[in-house]
Amino acid sequence: MAKRTHKYSNKKLSRGEPPNFSGQHLMHNKKLLHEIVDRANLSKKDTVLELGAGNGALTTVLNERAGKVLAVEYDSKFVEILKRKAGQYQNTKIIQQDIMKIHLPREKFIVVSNIPYSITTPIMKMLLNNPSNGLQRGVIVMEKGAARRFTSKFVKNPYVLVWRMWFDLLYVKEISREYFSPPPRVDSAILVIKRKVKPIVSYKYYATFHGLAEYALKKPNTPIDNALKGIFTSPQMKKLKRSLSIKNETPIGCLTESQWGIIFDTMTKYVQQHLWPRLKKKKQQ
Repeated sequence: MAKRTHKYSNKKLSRGEPPNFSGQHLMHNKKLLHEIVDRANLSKKDTVLELGAGNGALTTVLNERAGKVLAVEYDSKFVEILKRKAGQYQNTKIIQQDIMKIHLPREKFIVVSNIPYSITTPIMKMLLNNPSNGLQRGVIVMEKGAARRFTSKFVKNPYVLVWRMWFDLLYVKEISREYFSPPPRVDSAILVIKRKVKPIVSYKYYATFHGLAEYALKKPNTPIDNALKGIFTSPQMKKLKRSLSIKNETPIGCLTESQWGIIFDTMTKYVQQHLWPRLKKKKQQ
């Protein structure tokens, strides 16, 4: 019989593991746990979503601060531990489910989680790809390299640029491997997410902007003239660069969020709609 593999990394899975299982690294440092929850600035009015609750070390801090806690965990052994620990808290709901198959809360919510590292990007896409969902802010412990990539001034990935039109992503600090059991092979970090008070692009233009981002960032080091060729005419491009206050050789990946807002506004106002890049439909796996 063929071995099942990890849905995203293609690594072999052991019996009983879900397709996105990565091996959880559980936090045990109480000071760190409280710092994470403090950064979430919770109140009794808040609904908190915890993805990958593990043995409940973070859950037991969350359910004392938040109005409602939705703790998601797949491993049945951890679920039993969570039920014992959270039994005295009526505000906590344990959800035994594959993280990537859950339905996000319909109401406004805050994410506070120590997520499985091998599905960091899929989890972030689930949370941030739809700007009209209820996510207000988040504090997430993740692999350091991913946190750096999501917050880098030079943007390589279209989806990261798309997130930044509606959310601020802040790299907070590195976390020692000694704070986890078992210690992860890679360094960890805390990333904070905050919904922008005023989005750079209206929510209704999500797909349109995503199409522009995919088109322009095929090669992030490409000069802006070449990256946006096919959308803007030469005269339009000259005016656009003056508005952006940039030179011809500026790589497209170096542009700021506000500059992308100017590009998008210029495209929607002055470029015929049939020339707007279309968001490519992803094939179902």
